Amino acid sequence: MASKIYGSCDLVDVNFDGGARLTLIDGPLQLGWKHSGITSDFIAEVMAMPFASRKDSYNDVHHSISYLTNELIENAVKFRLPAEIKIEACLGDAEFLLRVRNPIDPETSSVFQRKLDQILDDNPGDLLIQQIEANALSDGSTSGLGLLTLLSDYGAKMTWEFCPHEMDSVMLTTTAAVAVPLTSNL
Repeated sequence: MASKIYGSCDLVDVNFDGGARLTLIDGPLQLGWKHSGITSDFIAEVMAMPFASRKDSYNDVHHSISYLTNELIENAVKFRLPAEIKIEACLGDAEFLLRVRNPIDPETSSVFQRKLDQILDDNPGDLLIQQIEANALSDGSTSGLGLLTLLSDYGAKMTWEFCPHEMDSVMLTTTAAVAVPLTSNL
């Protein structure tokens, strides 16, 4: 399998120096949903600090960062092979940047790539409405709303890179950017 990139290719080589790097390690922690929320809240708190002098900006930035981070970490926890999840975050020029890297199995990779083909070939807002309607008619066992909400409602720019990895696995690198206000108390 050759490497494949979907989405905004300009995010592939974003430099995260000067930001935060975290690694979630499986083991006694038994990584689960609770780690997604705790980790995303921590990252949002740290990254929103420069906006603390303006409560409205701070709340908006904190919420956007927390939502984006939580969605990407939840997906990494849910679909990963038993291994580390590497997270990088930083503030860029008027945007928050996040990169999450984790191994997945080849079948999950194929299914996700097909889903990305559909998402990137259509309007995320229309797909979000369709997914909401489909979820209302289903048994509630699937959602699929997080990624579509990020693209539609948050205007997130995203890229997904699928690279061959060790032991018949694929390394999925998801990089995302959401706008944040230009003004802070820096």
